[in-house]
Amino acid sequence: MKEKLVVIVGATGDLGGRVVRELCKLKAPVKALVRRGTSHAKVMVLKDLGCDVAEVDFSDHNYLVEVMKGATVVLSTVAGLRDVMIDLQIRLLNAAVEAKVPRFIPSDFSIDFTKIPDGDNRNLNLRFEFMKMVQKSDIKLTSILNGGFMDMLTGVAPFILFKFDRVLCWGSPGQMMDWTTIDDTARYTAMAALDDDAPRFLKIAGDEISANGLALTMAELTGRPHKILKPGGLGMFKFLIRVTKFFVPGSGELYPPWQGMQYMHNMYSGLTKFEKLDNDRYKMTWTRARDVLSEHLKR
Repeated sequence: MKEKLVVIVGATGDLGGRVVRELCKLKAPVKALVRRGTSHAKVMVLKDLGCDVAEVDFSDHNYLVEVMKGATVVLSTVAGLRDVMIDLQIRLLNAAVEAKVPRFIPSDFSIDFTKIPDGDNRNLNLRFEFMKMVQKSDIKLTSILNGGFMDMLTGVAPFILFKFDRVLCWGSPGQMMDWTTIDDTARYTAMAALDDDAPRFLKIAGDEISANGLALTMAELTGRPHKILKPGGLGMFKFLIRVTKFFVPGSGELYPPWQGMQYMHNMYSGLTKFEKLDNDRYKMTWTRARDVLSEHLKR
C-alpha cells in the first residue's frame, strides 16, 4: 500500500512539533514546509525526528504546488492573525488543490468557533471567516476542535488561582467545559491526518469539567478547600473585556490580555460546549485534568 505523505506547515511551533513527533512514531513520511531563513537549529530538530524539510517562500505559489505534489494531506498548525490564519492558509489551500492533494486540515484547534458571534473572539472569528471562504473548495476539509488546551490550567490562563485556593468563575460554576492537553491533541491530529475517511469536524475533549469540578479536584489534590471566586456574571465580564480592549488595544498582538478574557467568556457561556465527542474514533488514552494538575503541584 502506498505510504501517506503528510505535508505540515507550522512544524516549528509547539503544537506542530508535537504533531511531527507523533507522525514519526506512526512511521508516516512527513515533509515540513518552513519559511526560508528558519534557524538551522529548528530545522535540525525536525530532521533528527526523521522529517523531510523544505524551506519555501510562502508567496511562491508554483513552488508550493511543486513541494506538495504526492501528499495525501496538507496539515496546517500555524498561529497568527489575518495575515496567517486567512492569507497564508488560503495560499496553502490553493496550492494543495492545484497539486491535487486530496485533503486539507486547517489550523482550527480550539473551542467550537462556529457558534461564536462576530466580534466576541477576534482570533476564533478569523477561523470562522476562513471556514466560510473555503467551504466550497475542491478539497476535503477536516477541522479538529479540542476545546481549551488543558495545559493552560496550570496558570497560563487564570481559571485556578493557586496562591489563593480559589477557582475564578464567570457565569455558572456548574457549566461544563471541554479541555484537551496539547500532547493528546497532537496524537489525535496525527491519526486524523492518516485517516482518509475523517469527517468535516472532529471534536475531542480529554476531560469535561466545570469550575465546581476544578475546585473539588484541587481540594482533593492539596488537602485544602478551594472556593469559587465569582466577581460577577457574564454580562459584567463582557463589559470588562470591552474596557480592557479600549485601554490595552493590542490589535497587532496574537494574545493581548483581552483575547484570553474573550476565550474564558466563551467557555463559561456554555455556547461552545461540544454536544458530542469523537474521542473514540482512534484508540487513545486521554489525559484528565486531575493528571495535569497533580503533575503541576509536584513541581
